[in-house]
Amino acid sequence: MINKGTVILGVLIGAAAGVLLAPNRGNITREKLRKESKEIKDQLTTDLTEVKEDLSKAAVSGKETLNKEFKDIASKTSYKTEQAITFLEKQLAILKEKNKTLQKTS
Repeated sequence: MINKGTVILGVLIGAAAGVLLAPNRGNITREKLRKESKEIKDQLTTDLTEVKEDLSKAAVSGKETLNKEFKDIASKTSYKTEQAITFLEKQLAILKEKNKTLQKTS
């Protein structure tokens, strides 16, 4: 894929070479330069708009990906929390049984 900056640089170099090698009179050359400058400006505007749109799409996509990953992490964390609670409940039951054996029965 050709980099847009490379294309624009090529157009600018071509325009400069055209001016230096132009066999036309000054007013004709200046008119050509105005026309080429407008075309370059229009192309730059179009390219910048495309870049802005691409960045916006990437930001939205990144946000959606981040939200999905956050939900996945939250879900995994919830399962791990449940496992930890279950483990603690088992340990508490064991401690209660040990405590009962230590209590004096009357």
